Amino acid sequence: MFAKNVGTVDRVIRIVLGLVLLSLFFYYPGAWWRYYTLIGIVPLLTGLFGSCLLYSMLGISSCPTKKA
Repeated sequence: MFAKNVGTVDRVIRIVLGLVLLSLFFYYPGAWWRYYTLIGIVPLLTGLFGSCLLYSMLGISSCPTKKA
């Protein structure tokens, strides 16, 4: 569906960041800011799928170029 435009290092950083933010949601159940940590779903999904809509709109790619 979408072209892959997220490189390996970028994917790892996104997945780790997403998991950290989502873990804060469960670690601090009574905190007033806990629902803001649900934004961690976005970097987690973009890291897992390897495609970022914002990168596509801006024409950015962190994937290495393939040599012919």
